[in-house]
Amino acid sequence: MKRTLIANGALAIVLVLLALAVRHRARERDVHPAAATSPAVPPSTAPAPETHPGCLYGRITTVDGAIYEGRLRWGGDQEAFWGDYFNGFKPRNPWAAHVPPGRLPRERRPIEILGVEIAHRERPIDLSRPFMARFGDIARIEARGRDVRVTLKSGTVFDLNRFDASDFDDGVRVWDGKRGVVDLDSLRIRTIELLPTPPLSAVPSRLHGTVRTRQGDFTGFVQWDRQECVGPDTLDGHTSKGKLSLRFDTIHSIARRSRDSALVTLLDGRQIVLSGSREVGHDNRGIYVDDRRYGRVLVSWDAFERVDFSPGPPGDTGPAYGDFPPGRPLAGSVTTRAGRRLAGRLVYDLDESESTDTLDAPAQGVDYTLPFGLIASIVLPGREERARVTLQSGEELRLERSGDLGKGNAGVLVFAGGRQPAEYVPWTDVARVDLDRPPAMYPPPGGNQIEAGPIERPEPSPSARTLPGSG
Repeated sequence: MKRTLIANGALAIVLVLLALAVRHRARERDVHPAAATSPAVPPSTAPAPETHPGCLYGRITTVDGAIYEGRLRWGGDQEAFWGDYFNGFKPRNPWAAHVPPGRLPRERRPIEILGVEIAHRERPIDLSRPFMARFGDIARIEARGRDVRVTLKSGTVFDLNRFDASDFDDGVRVWDGKRGVVDLDSLRIRTIELLPTPPLSAVPSRLHGTVRTRQGDFTGFVQWDRQECVGPDTLDGHTSKGKLSLRFDTIHSIARRSRDSALVTLLDGRQIVLSGSREVGHDNRGIYVDDRRYGRVLVSWDAFERVDFSPGPPGDTGPAYGDFPPGRPLAGSVTTRAGRRLAGRLVYDLDESESTDTLDAPAQGVDYTLPFGLIASIVLPGREERARVTLQSGEELRLERSGDLGKGNAGVLVFAGGRQPAEYVPWTDVARVDLDRPPAMYPPPGGNQIEAGPIERPEPSPSARTLPGSG
């Protein structure tokens, strides 16, 4: 009896195991073909992925080794596209070492009592500089203690002060394919590698339009109050009935109504007066326009008259990562007021040294941010006259003598034939600067889109590679 029970039990176990094995093989046959080809969506009719190459994209490694990859937006609701700028501060200036002792410019500081100047003192001009680079020009950003190291596509490296006006500490939002939407605090981030943007889906429309000013009209992608740049972003203010938030993708136009108010016209024709907020008054930080004639302009509230939003090309989110070629060393010539001409590699204002660096100067409430690669010449007729900046396209701009054209300019270094030592020309001695046209640039000198291609990373010059903070 006992043997019979054991035999029957063993047989039952064998039968159960056999049934499980058959069921598992059946499940394998059902699952794997479905994963390879869905019967509901044949491969030939599957929807093509959307392409939004202008969106920021990268791979972030955290201090604990976790990796996030996807579309990026700085601060969660700020910079989102390759043409936007990453800002920081360069506390050290290695180019100052190329200026002969005692020739660095000095600034005068008055000593006053009850508003009356009784004396003055002089000291060397401050040579620390703000840092500004388009995300499309950057290869890598990494945290290094109190510094943020930024490596450009050209190979030039900048060590920025992490705690002084750095965009790094705004944190980053990443749309990770596996983890979803994640906001990463800067203290968690070790490195950010910027990468060409693959096809994406569910990307909001980018703001595009024409901004009208006393200086003229500017057309391109728009960033309102230096921040709002996509359709779901909101314009906030107050009406007679209380606070109101309007999505930008419902707005047709915004017109300056007074120092502290704006008239908003919606797509459905309704008009609303908004006031009582920074965004629609004199505290507005300005409206960026990526006008391809100039790179980027910032329109102040005082100069602003109206913006008319218009759709850009379907699905267009702006230039792709590959559209931004690596910066090239500035080259050209400097003509002094005494008529002497010096030619070679240039470092402008003891700071800008590559074609992707920018000349920043205003004109009637509009601040121009002109990549040096777009500039053919800078002429300084007299100390009180406006500077004449001629672009490679042939257009001439009359810019005010402030910013990079003002008396705070630290002068120009000329490395004749690329050799050292450099010759230093004080700003007060500069009459004219002529710049060679780079082989490639975004935006191109004619203002038209260039074709995206593989990212070329040329070998940087020795000075660019070994001088942290040079640029």
